[in-house]
Amino acid sequence: MMQGMAAGFGAALGGGLFPNLAQAAPLIPSNSKRVIFFMQNQGFAPATAIPAGMKNSGSLAKAKLPEPIEALEPFKERMHIINGLHGTHTSPSHSPFFGALGGYRGGDGVAPSGSTIDYELSKVLPETLLPHLCVGMDSIENMRAKPTVANLSASGAGQPIFMHSNPNHLYEMLYGGISEGDIRKQHEARSGMFDRIELLAKAKGGELPVTDKPRYDQFVQGFNDINGLRERLGSVSGHLRKFAPEVDEGYVNPEFETDWHDRILDLGISALKSGITNVLTVGSGRGEIFGAWKGLGVEQQGHNLGHMKQPDNPIWIKIRQYNSRMLVKLMEQLESIPEGSGSMMDNTLIVYTSNNADSQHTSGNNWPVILLGNYDGAFKTGCFTQLDGKRPINALYTSILRASGVDCDRFNMSERMAAKFDSGTGPLKEILA
Repeated sequence: MMQGMAAGFGAALGGGLFPNLAQAAPLIPSNSKRVIFFMQNQGFAPATAIPAGMKNSGSLAKAKLPEPIEALEPFKERMHIINGLHGTHTSPSHSPFFGALGGYRGGDGVAPSGSTIDYELSKVLPETLLPHLCVGMDSIENMRAKPTVANLSASGAGQPIFMHSNPNHLYEMLYGGISEGDIRKQHEARSGMFDRIELLAKAKGGELPVTDKPRYDQFVQGFNDINGLRERLGSVSGHLRKFAPEVDEGYVNPEFETDWHDRILDLGISALKSGITNVLTVGSGRGEIFGAWKGLGVEQQGHNLGHMKQPDNPIWIKIRQYNSRMLVKLMEQLESIPEGSGSMMDNTLIVYTSNNADSQHTSGNNWPVILLGNYDGAFKTGCFTQLDGKRPINALYTSILRASGVDCDRFNMSERMAAKFDSGTGPLKEILA
């Protein structure tokens, strides 16, 4: 029972459910920088992001955005489109999985070889109750059937980070203590059970063989994390009431997977607005080749979508437009919350790209990225930058770390690797303000 419960909440996976929760601050911070990674699966074709006719770096002011991302047109002054980064060293093919945010070689069934950029940022940005939140979107069947590892995020070598895909479970975790009715009853029942299991586990773990203790200790730590987060959230329940989304029929009886996609995004937004977290990773297709959008009228799903050309494809236009509307909602919601002399969006960076470079079955020669927001003035906006294909995605992550106050020249890339895969060192000067 212990193994099944802990695995169900991701605690059996080395990094724990909340890898650096022990260091998390008990209070809600203010004026924090925050970063959001929105990772679309199965590739990001350059033609779906770059305005027609733009071959060289320049302003977006007079450019018209492609149809798939036209919803972002009113936000061009906050946008930076980057083309010409590469990820050949990640061996993406169907996906490099953890390598997309880790900047290292990955693959299906391959454990992460190091921490990913989202986790590293959660350590250096102002501490929050939940340092890093990872949510994933998939077909309704997969979101219902199984909790999942985020095959995008890791806290270290062999330490995947759990991804939340069921909005009911995530709501109960974040807001169960201030809810009513069935959600409150479920929260209290689980809380009492977790307390008892943690005590029992601590008492009985010493009787296990030495070879079993390390893995068993991971289970114990998982329940300790759950209980610790519950107590921390309870300490700021009055504050959280201002931000908890309303539970509607879409949580309990979703007609399509997009009903749950929308609500899992709402929960991610509420976690940012309330200050529960300042690093959010959104995995469309949960960082693999899965994914479904029947709610948009798209009957094709999963792997088959990756075999369709994206430019001028009505199916992919619908999916990209849906993603763009999600990005607009993120920006508008953060813009609505005052912070300092501006809004939360003024201190936010959204990184919109794919876990799979430019396409499914890719070499990773080109990895398009859209940045939204200037991160308190750290990044140039309102422009398009065409790079020469000689700098890796690691350089982008180095740039974000630099803008976050970390003095580093490379992210997850040794000098030996850099000699082969990186023509420069340090951040991307072309994108920093």
